[in-house]
Order: sequence, then structure tokens, then C-alpha cells
Amino acid sequence: MAYGSRVIQSDLSFDIRRGDVFVIMGGSGCGKSTLLKHMIGLIKPAQGDILYEGQSFVGADAEARNRMRQGWGISYQTGGLFSAMTLAQNVALPLEQYTGHTKAQVADIVAYKLALVGLDGYQDYYPSEISGGMRKRAALARAIALDPQVLFFDEPSAGLDPISSRLLDELIVQTKESLGATVIMVTHELPSIFAIANNSVYLDARTRTMIDYGNPATLRDHSEQAVVRQFLNRELEQTHE
Repeated sequence: MAYGSRVIQSDLSFDIRRGDVFVIMGGSGCGKSTLLKHMIGLIKPAQGDILYEGQSFVGADAEARNRMRQGWGISYQTGGLFSAMTLAQNVALPLEQYTGHTKAQVADIVAYKLALVGLDGYQDYYPSEISGGMRKRAALARAIALDPQVLFFDEPSAGLDPISSRLLDELIVQTKESLGATVIMVTHELPSIFAIANNSVYLDARTRTMIDYGNPATLRDHSEQAVVRQFLNRELEQTHE
């Protein structure tokens, strides 16, 4: 991953298994969100490839990439909801764009998706009229509108209090299980990492590459890289202080 001659990360090679909750983690400025943007096709790798079920995403033509993307749901750090649209209109947008459903069918699906995330009755509210935690849930409802097989999240708990963050983690897991989906998320929140993730990669800003990979709990206790152990034990160290 590079911007011109400036290399952000190189020599990244890892597998994400179907059904994983996979976390991209590391210190500030290591390229976590940049990696996510590469994985969803917003940025093209300077070198290398990204494979989904063995199929090249980088080398695919525009039509094939769009087909792959229709199997994904994406929730951005700020939610990315359209402020001039109601929650119902936000969730309906991908259904209107990519399906042949009637208006009545779309309305039924929208109501169901909002109910799944605990926002039944909020169809006509605008993003500015609800709390930050509710906006995160509304963004999740839009992300799952097309029943995706892969869900991408960029710092889903950012800006939330601990209780709201835990509830969102539980909702992500419930949604993953109901869809049979794979979750790929950028986060530095240790409670979230240990509560829901079973696989991860650690990106190192100094060496500009990945320095460990695997179950976060295993890496916390047994990583051969001191910086990884320190990152995953930092709240424990603060408690002891």
C-alpha cells in the first residue's frame, strides 16, 4: 500500500476464514483504515492482489467487481448516513439501486432491518434527530440491507460510551450469525477485540508491515513480538499503575 513513493505497508499476506470476526489492529498511523479501503476497492494496491474466494478483485473487470461488492455491507466510522434522508430512505437506497423489489417490498425489508437493530418506529427520523449510538445502528441496518456475506466496519465503536459500545458489539455478532456473514473490522478498542474477534492482523507503523497474525487472545499472551503484547495488554498495565 503506497501513496506515490511513500510506502504505507508492504508484504501483507493473510487469510480470513468464512465466519471470522477479523480485526485489523495496530498503533496510530500504521495504515489500518487504508488497508480496509484497499479491501473494499476504494484504493488500488501499488503491488499485489486481494482475493475473495480465490477470485482476484484487483484484476477483475468493473462488472465483476460490482458483483462482488453487492455481497458486502460497509459501515464507516461516522456511519456515513445521508443527512437529508430519513433512516428509512437511507436503508432503502441499496435496495432501490440493486434489486427489482416493489416499493411495498422495499418498505417491508426496511422496517425489518431497522427492527433488527432496535430502531423499529424510527423510519421517519433523520440522522440529526437521533443519538450517536442510534446512528451507528442505523448504519448497520443499511449495511445489511442486501443480506451481505461480508461486513466491513471502520472503528464501529468510535465515540460511543462503554455500554453503547458493548451493545453494538453484541448487535454485530447477532447480525453476523443471522446472516452467516464474515466480519472485517478496524478497531483499537480492546473490549471489542476480546469480546467478539477470533482472528486478527497487527500492522506495525515502524517496520511498515504486519508483524503478527492470529487470535487476539493468543497474541496477547503468547506473541513473540513485544509491541503486540504491549498493545493488547495496555489496559491491564494501566490498571496495575
